[in-house]
Amino acid sequence: MVPRSMIARSQSTTDRDAVVIPASKYPHGYASIRSLAQADVHTIVAVSDASHPLTASRYCDEVVMIPPSWELGAYKDTLLGLAARPDVRTIIPHRPQEPYLLAKYHDQFSEYVDLAVPSLETLTRVHDRKRLMEAAADAGVPAPRTELLDDAADWNTDRIIKARYNLLVDDYVESVGPDESQIVKHVEHVSADESHDSAAIREQMNHTPIVQAYVDGPEYMIGALCEHGETVAMYQHRQIRGDSHTGGGGVYRETVKNPELEANARALLETLEWHGLACIEYVRDADTGAFKPIELNPRMWQSLACATRAGADFPVWYWLQATGRSEQIEPGYDAGVGTHYLGGELQHIVSIARERSSLVETPSLTGRLREILKSCYECPAFDYLHADDPSPFLRQTHTGSIKAITRRL
Repeated sequence: MVPRSMIARSQSTTDRDAVVIPASKYPHGYASIRSLAQADVHTIVAVSDASHPLTASRYCDEVVMIPPSWELGAYKDTLLGLAARPDVRTIIPHRPQEPYLLAKYHDQFSEYVDLAVPSLETLTRVHDRKRLMEAAADAGVPAPRTELLDDAADWNTDRIIKARYNLLVDDYVESVGPDESQIVKHVEHVSADESHDSAAIREQMNHTPIVQAYVDGPEYMIGALCEHGETVAMYQHRQIRGDSHTGGGGVYRETVKNPELEANARALLETLEWHGLACIEYVRDADTGAFKPIELNPRMWQSLACATRAGADFPVWYWLQATGRSEQIEPGYDAGVGTHYLGGELQHIVSIARERSSLVETPSLTGRLREILKSCYECPAFDYLHADDPSPFLRQTHTGSIKAITRRL
């Protein structure tokens, strides 16, 4: 249980139901607290760093200090302690560890709070990216050829090597203890017949990764909320820039509505009998036009602010579903709405100076900088920067990721 001494702000008595938002370094937690506070829900921001930008927001009702998420045992116990508070109705997953913990210890958490998360069996199937691609095939969805690194023999085509499991826990790999977790984001681009060091890559990723056929084309994302395989709400965006010039999380995106992409996602989610939040990343194959899924994350996504700005209010929709009021959800959103994550745009610039890929051409630094400035002028909508609540952006600028990124230059 969480000690009272760990509460950073005094816990005032409130007659409002409360929600726990475990905030990460990405801006989706801010989109959640803005949305939920405006719906008159008491927002509890759970952070391991008191200087986190969200703690400065006018929409943050309460701050609670929690252990770092990689300290999995202590993290779980603290979340369970928060769940036991009589005012807390649910916990909304934002970090990779939360869906895993809420699924694995569902019986313990559901004693106190309402949840909308998949079963551990289903979650394990999705966390394993090799099995996820097999599920796509079962759904009749085109997917890139995916093999374990140890089984890959044909290197005559362009490939990427990436983690089989983005989240490493003891249920998935033997190298991680029961009370710890690791996040693996490293990706290797390997052009046809290019050499690579399998042993070094395996050691770096701390498990046997997968090899996947490289799909060239624009990136898209589906955000969805499901109820046991039935899609309750869905949203799409096209990624214009990622946090790296080679890809990564979207930092400039624009909402779209593509019936083929929607049908693709619905088929996959129905096959998985998915329950709760889903963020599915796609690449549209430049050769065939097919939308091919790359991964599925069972939580709120980095670009959530784009969804909420367009009217897809997933934080409130999750709140309604988890608390048994799905019939009150009114899905829908506007196409053509764009947003920027300025910290991510800076990361994109840094990647041009620091990162090289044998599959993706490095753009001109000055040309890309002009593109970013032009798009910010033409589409002045930002994840953190809001005139009615400037403190989170100012906090981030002084103590958060922007300062850390700048130090790398």
